[in-house]
Amino acid sequence: MDQLAIRGGTPLTGEVTVSGAKNAALPLMAAALLTEEPLHLSNVPRLMDVRTMGRLLRHMGVEVTGDGTPDLHLRARAITRSEAPYDLVKTMRASVVVLGPLVARQGWARVSLPGGCAIGPRPINLHLTGLEKLGATIRLDQGYVEAEAPRLRGARIAFDIQTVTGTENLMMAAALAQGTTLLENAACEPEVTDLAELLNAMGGRVEGAGTRTITIEGVSRLGEASHRTMPDRIETGTFAIAGAITGGDVTIRECRPAHLAAVLAKLEEAGIRIETGADCLRVISRGRSRAVNVRTQPFPGFATDMQAQIMALMAMAEGQSLIT
Repeated sequence: MDQLAIRGGTPLTGEVTVSGAKNAALPLMAAALLTEEPLHLSNVPRLMDVRTMGRLLRHMGVEVTGDGTPDLHLRARAITRSEAPYDLVKTMRASVVVLGPLVARQGWARVSLPGGCAIGPRPINLHLTGLEKLGATIRLDQGYVEAEAPRLRGARIAFDIQTVTGTENLMMAAALAQGTTLLENAACEPEVTDLAELLNAMGGRVEGAGTRTITIEGVSRLGEASHRTMPDRIETGTFAIAGAITGGDVTIRECRPAHLAAVLAKLEEAGIRIETGADCLRVISRGRSRAVNVRTQPFPGFATDMQAQIMALMAMAEGQSLIT
């Protein structure tokens, strides 16, 4: 598609169904590396990053079927390559989540840094420090991370700052480690909880996901599981604000309003009417919204990925808002 033609001035009305969350689907797919048994994922979004993760897993010997559909079937009977090459990793930073599962199952991994030789603006040093505490030997070689450990051992890991992918990576690594691992100052995002639910369905022992302290009791093996990917909370919030901006009446299906409590609270503060159910959300906007101040924070605060959308709404609001 070369261009988008948008004719404005019409309130958005009707119903829309939310897709599965990409940021949840990618680590869920990486979890297939932890077992030789099948993994069945439903509600997977049809996005380029999902296809790229599929290519990366196939490169390692994982059987991946269902491309282009919401249902993926993965099976890593044997991992033929414990390497994630730069050509695949460079297009998707989230591919670093294969590092923990590879070391846990294979005892060795070679994964390209997301930014090549440059660590980049979102460093993975917290991932590497955590793996070292689990007993892995880490070496950097020409833009690649090499990690080795005959078997990982449980440890207490306190993150300097909250990191979603770091929490996910180490949670997967610890699932097959010997002993108990304690992750402190862990990320509380729903995507972390979604991964924990999958690991437990596979036979793992993860407690505390969704809080700042996660406990993982390592097991010797993980097995087959089926799991439905959580709905995308950013897509949900984007539809909600689109309805608010246009003075519309929008119902959003198959979502989880509880994941958007901070966003919905700000919309109500701005004068938008919000109605919620367990898996649905209705946004009703009449007249000009009121300006509100917003500060982005890690979950359960106002998500950074919703900052641009709320700014667009505030551009049309009555009064002055401060968004940080």
